[in-house]
This record gives sequence, C-alpha cells and structure tokens, in this order.
Amino acid sequence: MAVTLTSAAAERVKTMIEKRGKGLGLRVGTKVSGCAGYAYTVDYADEIHDDDVVFESHGVKVVVDPESLARIDGMELDYQKESLLNEGFEFNNPNVKDSCGCGESFTV
Repeated sequence: MAVTLTSAAAERVKTMIEKRGKGLGLRVGTKVSGCAGYAYTVDYADEIHDDDVVFESHGVKVVVDPESLARIDGMELDYQKESLLNEGFEFNNPNVKDSCGCGESFTV
C-alpha cells in the first residue's frame, strides 16, 4: 500500500518547504506516546535514509521509516483550514483500533 496526501495536504507541504527554502519532502512516522500507545510525528524530510520507504503523492515525497510504516500503511494525510486560528493536518489511518479521549494517541 502507501501513505498518501490529499491535494490540500500536498499543496500545504509544498508551501511550507518553499517558505523554509529546503527539504526533500515530508517525513511521517509514529512514536511511543500518550495513554493509547502511539502518536504521529510529522517533520521535513531533509534526508532519506537507506531503509526509509518513499512514496510520491501529488508531487510530494512522503518518507516513512519501516517501523512506523507497519502502523500507518494505508494512511491518508489531509490538511484542513477552518479559520485563521484553526488549521492543521488530519490523519485518516485505517489501522487505528482505538484512540485516547483527547485524540493525541492511538493503538493499532
């Protein structure tokens, strides 16, 4: 499968990389965190490691480490902007079995 971006998320990432002036794409992963087990990590992909898995989505490279891929394979990352103060990425992950009450962490 893959980890993909919606067109809105891809446009946001392109804008962020352009403003920053560098970056190969978007690095998406997971870390142990929260009361449910895992939290998402999102950062610029300034380098691609030998064991990274790279997907192309709407012209943006999405870089995922192999350990995280097992938890987020099939995930679609969306970007929503509801107002000037309310915007951000949304994670549509089909692997999530449960999430904590605050929505900050999940289990697979």
